[in-house]
Amino acid sequence: MMKRMNISRLFLYAVLLAFCLVYLMPLFVMVMTSLKTLPDIKAGNLMSFPQEWVLDAWYKAWGGACTGITCEGVKSYFWNSFKMVIPAVVFSTLIGAFNGYVVSKWQFKGSNLFFSLLLFGCFIPFQVILLPMAAVLGKLGLANTITGLALVHIVYGAAFTTLFFRNFYIGIPDELVKAAKLDGAGFFTIFFKILLPLSTPIIMVTVIWQFTAIWNDFLFGVVYSGAETQPITVALNNLVNTSTGVKEYNVDMAAAIIAGLPTLVVYVLAGKYFVRGLTAGSVKG
Repeated sequence: MMKRMNISRLFLYAVLLAFCLVYLMPLFVMVMTSLKTLPDIKAGNLMSFPQEWVLDAWYKAWGGACTGITCEGVKSYFWNSFKMVIPAVVFSTLIGAFNGYVVSKWQFKGSNLFFSLLLFGCFIPFQVILLPMAAVLGKLGLANTITGLALVHIVYGAAFTTLFFRNFYIGIPDELVKAAKLDGAGFFTIFFKILLPLSTPIIMVTVIWQFTAIWNDFLFGVVYSGAETQPITVALNNLVNTSTGVKEYNVDMAAAIIAGLPTLVVYVLAGKYFVRGLTAGSVKG
């Protein structure tokens, strides 16, 4: 019996390992291609190791590749994304925490309708709001700016963050809030001194969710940014689709990896909190 179980477990591990290898294969190809020279790419195959390990493609992708009419690499666009993502994540998380606190612990007349409308906002396609949002940004004087792009992500992300925090705060006993009220704690004191310190798991879930979604966004970036304020995703698209001479696949792969590194780092550093926050009820209905 034990022998049969061991064989079954080994078979299961072998299947999981095979799926893992298949899943990681594109990343392997990207890394290997980015470390090859152009003659090496033409002479070899996608799965081969470089004949000569070089970082030239990485240097060019960062500071010399052409992204349209300019040939300054993706460096400035990389920092544009950080200038957009950090405030967007911070403010959308704070707004979601505050909204979730209100609709779960300080329910008012119409609070369920308010939450339902916010939830409805989660399912509105991006394309529907493109023209209205463009008009709003124009009237605010924020068209083609990083600030305007961050504002779009804050507004659109507030519905998701509210959902996360509301479902998390539902699991916190109401008696805790009532006891704080009896001790003289007010609305903001309860939020900042009691609930917010308990919210580390769901904060990490929200930060990872928002950071990944905003960093990887292309549609809002290409519509609401200008030539000097484009995020890394738009610059990467321009780089890959720029045709000047020989197609440099190694540079394209290096730029793609650079664009994906921040989200990978965030998840590696905070992944355990993400799982913990999910199991704490952050996305339960």
